[in-house]
Amino acid sequence: MVRVWRVALVVRSTRCTTPTRDRCGPCLDPALGFCQGGLCKLFAVMGEVSSALYRAGSGEPLVLLHGFTGTWRHWRPLLGELAARYEVIAPTLAGHDGGPPFPRDFPMTFAAATDSLESHLDELGVDTAHFVGNSLGGALALELAKRGRARSVVALAPAGGWSEGDGEAQRLARFFARQIRVTRATARSIPLVMKRSWGRRIAMRDIMRHGELVAPADAVDLALTSARCSVSKAAIDALRADKGVTLQDLDRIRCPVLLASPQFDRVLPAERHAPRFKRQIPGVESRTLPDCGHVPMWDVSRLLVQTISEFTDRHTAAAPLADLTTTSISGSPTAVTDTIT
Repeated sequence: MVRVWRVALVVRSTRCTTPTRDRCGPCLDPALGFCQGGLCKLFAVMGEVSSALYRAGSGEPLVLLHGFTGTWRHWRPLLGELAARYEVIAPTLAGHDGGPPFPRDFPMTFAAATDSLESHLDELGVDTAHFVGNSLGGALALELAKRGRARSVVALAPAGGWSEGDGEAQRLARFFARQIRVTRATARSIPLVMKRSWGRRIAMRDIMRHGELVAPADAVDLALTSARCSVSKAAIDALRADKGVTLQDLDRIRCPVLLASPQFDRVLPAERHAPRFKRQIPGVESRTLPDCGHVPMWDVSRLLVQTISEFTDRHTAAAPLADLTTTSISGSPTAVTDTIT
C-alpha cells in the first residue's frame, strides 16, 4: 500500500536556501545578493504526496508531466509557487519508479502511453486541464491536446518531433542505453559523487546546464530513479526500431500551445526537434529558454514559474489577479519569444 501524507497549509519564516540566481524579486536584495534581512516566507501547500503522485493547491487544474525515466519529483523546484496559484497534479508516469505499472498488452508508442495516462487522469477525476510537459511528458501533453483534454499546453523540449528514418530515434536509443548502463554500474558511488557541486555539474551535464544547483539528495534521487524505470528497455527497443515513435496529426490540436526550447539542450536540440512542431501545430508560440539544459527545472526555476503562469493565466477565462510576469528579478535572463502564425 502506498502511504499518502495529507497536511495543511504551512507558512513559516526561515532562512532562504534558494540559489541566488532563482530567488524571487521581493526576497532578493540586488545590491547584496542575498535575502533582505536573511529571511523570507516559504509557503508549502501540500495535499497528497506519494511516490506515485503530488497533488496540491486549488484553482485551475495544472498537470505536470515529467520526462522519460523520471518521476514527479523532477518538478520539485516549481511546486511551491505553482501550488499557491493552481491545483497542481503531478503524477509519476506508468512504468516509471513509483508510478503505476505500464499495461503489458500496450505497445510502446506515444499513443499507447497516452491511453494509459488518460485512464489515470480519469481515475484522478481530471477531465480537462492545463498541461506542462518536459520531454516525454511534453509529447504526452500534445497527444492529450489532440484528444481535447488540454485547455493549454506548455511543451518543454517535447519528444516526438523527429521524423521516422532521420536517425534521431536511434541516436536517442544509444544515449538512454548508455545513461542507464552507466548509472546502474556506478550506483554505489553516486551518493559520494553528488556530494560535491562539481560532481553534480559533471554527472548531470547531459540534461542540465547547472547541475550544481541541485541539492545532493535530489541529485542522487534523479540518478537512481532513472535506473529503476521498468519500461526503459522496451522504450529503448522501440526507439531502435524507429516505428511509431513520432508524433503525428499535430494539426488536430486546437488549444493554445507554447513550445519552450532550452538553449543548451543536448538531448533534443531545438534546431533538429522543434521545426516540425512549429510548422504543424496551429498557432503555436515558440520561446527559447536561456541558460538551461534539457531538464530546466533546476537551471531556471523562477523563469519557468513565470513562463508557465503567464501562459496559463493568459488562456484561463478568469485569470488570477496576481501576475508573476510583472515581478522584477534582478539578473534574470529574458526569454526570447517568436510567435508562429
